[in-house]
Amino acid sequence: MSIAVIIGVHDGVVLAADSASTLTLGGTAPQPGSRQVVGVLNVYDNANKIFNLYKGRPLGCITFGSGSIGNASISTLLKDFRVRLTSREWEFDPDHYTIKQVSEILARFLSDECDKVSDQAVRRNVTMGFLLGGYSSGEPLGESWSVEMKSGVAGSPLELRKKHDSGISWGGQGEVLSRIVQGYSPLLFQILAQTTHGPQGPMKPDQVAETLRPALASLQAPIVFAPMPIQDAIDLARFLVHSAVMYSRFTPGPQMVGGMVEIAAITKHEGFRWISRKHYYDQALNKEAMHVISD
Repeated sequence: MSIAVIIGVHDGVVLAADSASTLTLGGTAPQPGSRQVVGVLNVYDNANKIFNLYKGRPLGCITFGSGSIGNASISTLLKDFRVRLTSREWEFDPDHYTIKQVSEILARFLSDECDKVSDQAVRRNVTMGFLLGGYSSGEPLGESWSVEMKSGVAGSPLELRKKHDSGISWGGQGEVLSRIVQGYSPLLFQILAQTTHGPQGPMKPDQVAETLRPALASLQAPIVFAPMPIQDAIDLARFLVHSAVMYSRFTPGPQMVGGMVEIAAITKHEGFRWISRKHYYDQALNKEAMHVISD
């Protein structure tokens, strides 16, 4: 599983993620927020989850959930996507585009890749999410969007917040982030629904959520503000991902959130820049590979 965090402030957009990849029996990934872990064969700590979607343009995304579509890893597929986007195969104009447009192209690409998988059972197990961040052409403020794929079908892109609004969004194993930022566990509504009755009998989780919404709003931690400098947004993203890593480490079961914390920042003038990332090579011994640092 994974934890993926995107933070938007007026200075820019920050992407952060862990590096764990979980190999499960039958390829079925645990559901976000679930404490039940069945058939975990191994957990690897070197997965790539953050990508610059177009070299030289302020476009980035984070992936979480399933780590592959059929036999193709998401890491490889997103680099395939970048190659095809750069080649203008989809009539993409790098000088005139919107983040919404990129999100829509990504959703179509993912659906097409799933259609190539002949095994229906494998296709149904493809459940993943993507958090996209960056700047549309000519826009002064960054944007945050999401694309979700459930059972091999990509949904329509969702704008996470308006450009002038600041905020945090996340995907994956976000139990501890919900507790820190929202002030309660995402399992709260399900637990209360099992013990709460309304005038017409037992209440459903969404009914409990609606009833408690006014009270729960006051529990949210005010930790992101629009004027926050980009460095502080980076520090906050690192703290949140690290908290998820530590939570996974000390709770029962396999540590499905872990490995190095990778971070990228996207700003209007500097574009996509890596803040921290892992490499497959020792830069001191392999200087000729330095040119791939922006991959």
